[in-house]
Amino acid sequence: MDASVIICTYNRAQSLIDTLNAIQQQETADSLTWEVIVVDNNSNDNTRQAIEEIQQKWPRLHYEFEPQQGLSHARNHGIQCAQGKVILFTDDDVIPETNWIECILQGLKNHQADACGGFIAPIWEAPPPAWLTERFHGFLAVRSERTDDYLITEVNQAPYGANMAFNKELLNKVGFFDINRGRKGNVLASGEDGELFERILNNGSKVIFLGNAKVHHKVESFRLTKKYMRRWRFQSSRNIALSRGITGERRFLNIPFFLFPQLLRAAMRMCWGYLTQAKDEAFNRDIIVFHFLGTMQGLYQSR
Repeated sequence: MDASVIICTYNRAQSLIDTLNAIQQQETADSLTWEVIVVDNNSNDNTRQAIEEIQQKWPRLHYEFEPQQGLSHARNHGIQCAQGKVILFTDDDVIPETNWIECILQGLKNHQADACGGFIAPIWEAPPPAWLTERFHGFLAVRSERTDDYLITEVNQAPYGANMAFNKELLNKVGFFDINRGRKGNVLASGEDGELFERILNNGSKVIFLGNAKVHHKVESFRLTKKYMRRWRFQSSRNIALSRGITGERRFLNIPFFLFPQLLRAAMRMCWGYLTQAKDEAFNRDIIVFHFLGTMQGLYQSR
């Protein structure tokens, strides 16, 4: 089989239906063989029923259940089930454009690349507040600043899970997603995508950004709040500290001494920022404080 589209889902049945309806509208060559795998990660809504209803008219759709909570567990389950030479990932709150699959497969072929990411435009449920500028789009899995193709060489350029693809042979070589990272239920931890792309780049494999491989990502209004973004940063930094740790000989409660003055300086810069800086810069300093707090909690928990 040429390709497998994997969608991992958790308690988003209605949104998932929108995603599957969009994928059903994909315009692909008749010679192209592909499948869709939905991995249900312990949903307690009507996810399974919704998928089974669609399956009756769409035999290329497959349902899988992953009982181990965590996005990385679900993604790895999907990879193991996939029959395609290329594995495409998107999310249950994403609407791919009708040529998405073709653009991914043709782009990988044209650039002779091993993996790729693509354009992710927001569908705002509510207008974003003034402080929410493009510097925070990464928190929302939005990547719409460029529409050209370019080589990805640094981990900080890593694609987002809403729109990424890999040759399956590459994943068999470098390994799957790190199960110690990634979202688990309602915990907003992340970092599994970047960690996998870090291994891919260290392997010397070619990663490309495809500007014409486009999807549209729903951004709910509750995510357009400072509270949500603080929580995302805190839990993500905690998860990274738990899985990777941090160097430093002299410690208190497993937290290196040098982090305490860094936290204090960050807090002072945050306060000064709210008095003197633009709204987005002030909140960016705010987020750095929550990065330190999450890192410290992760180190403390791993003591």
